[in-house]
Amino acid sequence: MSAKKIKEEQEVKYHAPALEKGLDILEYISLEGKPVSQTDIAIGIEKSPNEIYRMLICLEQRGYLLRDDISGKYRPSMKLYNLSHRHSPIDEIRKASRYPMDDLAEKIKQSCHIGVIYQDKLIIISQARSPEPIALSIEEGSLFPLVLTASGKVLLAFMEEDSRFELLKRNELFSSYALRKQQKFLASLQEIKNEGHYLTPSDLATGVMDITVPVRNGSEAIASLTISILMSQIKDTIPAEDIIADAKLAAQKISANLGFKVGGS
Repeated sequence: MSAKKIKEEQEVKYHAPALEKGLDILEYISLEGKPVSQTDIAIGIEKSPNEIYRMLICLEQRGYLLRDDISGKYRPSMKLYNLSHRHSPIDEIRKASRYPMDDLAEKIKQSCHIGVIYQDKLIIISQARSPEPIALSIEEGSLFPLVLTASGKVLLAFMEEDSRFELLKRNELFSSYALRKQQKFLASLQEIKNEGHYLTPSDLATGVMDITVPVRNGSEAIASLTISILMSQIKDTIPAEDIIADAKLAAQKISANLGFKVGGS
């Protein structure tokens, strides 16, 4: 039996319609960012209002949703937030990266930040500010298109092929690319992996150079460490090669603080 056939049978075997419906509801309401009605939710997840009625009642009774008595609209409660923050991998990465990033920022006189994948985007979870009065700053919590950032490309480059395929298949921007552009993009990811870092002009900000290295567990990246430098400052700072070396050392320290090993191709 082929691997594809086995995977298809597993997907059928473990199909859980009620669970998937509940997750669809929670994800939709969370992304909307405002109270929504039963009809809005039904349209948003492509179900009929009757199909989701009992699920909404259940989620409300379990404390995951709050329903306004007057409008009848639903909004998420703090329950998911509280559950997720009992043990947050992101908090662990923040703690592990604090001192290595501070040391790096002090040494190279530039700000640096840590990014991870959130759904199909890049989210900045931590930054260390430059000690200099003029430097770029990328605020924590900022969201960026994954395929347009140096950080996102590094994370994709050091991702298992199957996982990368599934993620890019869902990514609207990548899916909008012509086949030749998709192939060129994938080839660039292999080049990044071969180099072990990424030095490139920013696709999102004119006059900015990004230097990104992976924070790794074995051969896979669990986060990216990026230094964004004004091109006008590059000639006045230490050479890019030295910044790359210092960034890789900082990334290794972060990995060690997390208890991860660094290695693999």
